[in-house]
Amino acid sequence: MHIPQIDNEGSYWFWKNLILVSFFFVLTPIVLATSLFSLVSLKNISAKDEEIYLSQDLRSGVKVFASLPAKVPSVAGAATSADARVEIIRQYLESYRSPLAPIAEFIIQTSDKYGLDYRLTTAIAQQESNLCRYIPSGSHNCWGWGIHSQGSLGFSSYEEALEAVSQGLKENYIDQGYVTPEEIMAKYTPLSNGSWAIGVTKFMGDME
Repeated sequence: MHIPQIDNEGSYWFWKNLILVSFFFVLTPIVLATSLFSLVSLKNISAKDEEIYLSQDLRSGVKVFASLPAKVPSVAGAATSADARVEIIRQYLESYRSPLAPIAEFIIQTSDKYGLDYRLTTAIAQQESNLCRYIPSGSHNCWGWGIHSQGSLGFSSYEEALEAVSQGLKENYIDQGYVTPEEIMAKYTPLSNGSWAIGVTKFMGDME
């Protein structure tokens, strides 16, 4: 009589596969849900940390600009303008081989000090002495300043002479309403027929 044998090995693999499939369908949703929850939680924590970090930065005085500030420090152009005036005077004096050329910068400084047109003293020197080419020996007086019947004033240097002339023009002419070459001429050289003012005006124009 034949007795049927139970296939124990086949039964084992059947139940094993069934358990694995069950675990897969049960655990997979749990793992996915846990992962999504973790991502959302981490994102919220990062956002809060960033908020705290920024608020701490703001409290500590740190400023974050979306773009560069509207005003950027810059250097003023006054020096460039002054340098240009010095160069104009220097080139003018050098073109006539004037001994005043080395003090071109001093001429500008003295003009600014007394509020004069930077070309005025040079133009007067051109009119009076052809830029110091024709002056009393050793006088350094290129401006005909203080000339009288017994002679003219003398100075120890061109700088000293320029200082005296500039101060005199300011106090005795400009401050008293003698501003234009024509007005200055009326007091500076009253016997002139007008050629003095014409010459000074022309020489000032040559230095523009």
